[in-house]
Amino acid sequence: MDKTLTNNLYNVNVIAFIRGVKTAIPIVIGFIPISFAFGMLAIDFGLSLFETVLMSFGVFGGASQLMAVNMLMLGSGMFEIVLATFVLNFRHFMMGMAIADKIKHVPLVWKLFFSFGLTDETFTMIAFHSKEKRVNQYFLIGLMLAAFSSWVIGTFIGALFTNLLPSFISNAMSMGLYAMFIGLLMPAIQSTKKGGIIVLIAMIVNSILLQIFSSGWSIILSTIIASTFGLIPEKYKEKVTA
Repeated sequence: MDKTLTNNLYNVNVIAFIRGVKTAIPIVIGFIPISFAFGMLAIDFGLSLFETVLMSFGVFGGASQLMAVNMLMLGSGMFEIVLATFVLNFRHFMMGMAIADKIKHVPLVWKLFFSFGLTDETFTMIAFHSKEKRVNQYFLIGLMLAAFSSWVIGTFIGALFTNLLPSFISNAMSMGLYAMFIGLLMPAIQSTKKGGIIVLIAMIVNSILLQIFSSGWSIILSTIIASTFGLIPEKYKEKVTA
């Protein structure tokens, strides 16, 4: 009886894992080209193959990695880059709180993995499937492992591919960084007017602060100021602007 129960539980967990991997397919399709491009850009900006892959392995954040590479290119210090990344990813604190109830009985080692594997895309999938009560630790393992693997593999292939490109294409890759930033921003701008306003505020504030501070601190402060504006409730802003 116990053996039958154990086998059934094993089968349920395997099914949940496979369902998590299948759920990650749209994320993988989106991650591959972005991570591929990041790998090419990072190599072009002077990072080694090992450093490029290590960044994707240790950070696992598209916007964070692109910002870090850009700040490295501008000569920002390590403390500035770490602080800017912390500010940019602070939203993950709220995401982590949102899924905390779903993993409260999970061992600490898995909680650490889930916190690391939490991205905007995986959080969206978790929130969607939570409505159907289909989220458990094995579903999360499949979902996040598939997403993470695709990001690291895409980065590795992109970094390798850079060495095969003609020099004139490789030299033009610096423009690709800004194109990728625009690509990340456009969905937010198109989905809500607030997104466009926040981007505009960040651009204006950063341009002003560049006259006073280094590029690294300008990015950090403009991000904080623009994000703070985004926290103001719509109703309050309507009263102020009325």
